[in-house]
Amino acid sequence: MIAGPLQLLAPDGTVPAGEAVDAYADYRMDAAQLLAAYRFMVSARAADEWAFSLHRQGRLHTYAPSTGQEANSVGSIMALRQDDWFVQSYRELGGLMARGVPLSNYFLYWLGYEAGNDNEVDEFHLMPVAIPIASQLPHAVGLAQAERYLGTDRLAIGFIGDGGTSEGDFHEAMNFAGVWKAPVIIFVQNNQYAISLPRSRQTASNTIAEKAGAYGMRGVQVDGNDVTAVFAATAEAAEIVRSGGLPTLIEGVTYRVAAHTTSDDPNRYREIDEVAAWKNRDPIVRLQKLLRSRGLASEEELQASIEEARQHARDEFDRVEASAAPALEEGFQHLYAELPPLLQAQLSERRRLQERTGK
Repeated sequence: MIAGPLQLLAPDGTVPAGEAVDAYADYRMDAAQLLAAYRFMVSARAADEWAFSLHRQGRLHTYAPSTGQEANSVGSIMALRQDDWFVQSYRELGGLMARGVPLSNYFLYWLGYEAGNDNEVDEFHLMPVAIPIASQLPHAVGLAQAERYLGTDRLAIGFIGDGGTSEGDFHEAMNFAGVWKAPVIIFVQNNQYAISLPRSRQTASNTIAEKAGAYGMRGVQVDGNDVTAVFAATAEAAEIVRSGGLPTLIEGVTYRVAAHTTSDDPNRYREIDEVAAWKNRDPIVRLQKLLRSRGLASEEELQASIEEARQHARDEFDRVEASAAPALEEGFQHLYAELPPLLQAQLSERRRLQERTGK
């Protein structure tokens, strides 16, 4: 494991020198990939900001923003193949953009419509949003091992937050992956807080990445606000696991700039100066500096991408909001092949309530 977070792009937009940078020379993003990463990140940021506003307008339910963390899922998903399994948590909006998932589906999910999770498996290889913390990681390892059993070279990547590393599912998944050398990458978005609990109260380890060694896995810590470092670390890990090497735990050191959810008040447990310091490491601003310095995009082009993303977010939500609401039964139809008696009773009770109140 490299000492300290891997950084290939400094906050000022320059490429630092050093052995670690040289070691990842084969995994650099080319011009087209850098421009694509920028589009994906600004699309995610625009949708995030609009969703937050929609909640305040009463048009969207409780929402979990990913502002400031976009480089983690964008860089990692861009480094993988379209047919690799993408096992998400709930802050991977940027990765969804990179995978090509329609923004309308994302908004459908946060409106509470199950159709938002209905993404074509053969096209996106995407698992549904997982709200129960860390419950998706054993699934990610299982999917990876299943692909090996079937004789394919597909891998799986599973995302989790730093708070999720305190859950038993995380450790069980790591143990499973290490023992069986499953072709899996576990990506921890270390955004410094599990709601109000700081990372220092989650673990006494110096890093989260070092936990990999106890399970016979590789561990890599990256600057999670550097999309080029995330891409490189993931591309290297993918190459290793596809060839039968050790599964990898990647820790993306980042920051949750916004609230945990729209029902959270982060001002109660963190200092304004801390937030300001992390805003100076904004992954989008950092990439903008690189694109300008290399002559890959003008200031006008960079701003045009932001405006286009903002308009797209508004248009997609308007289209979803105008569509017909799902039938009451849809909320009960996706857990069991045959509805058990308890849920049948709940559905009947809900129908009576709807008939009486019209809601």
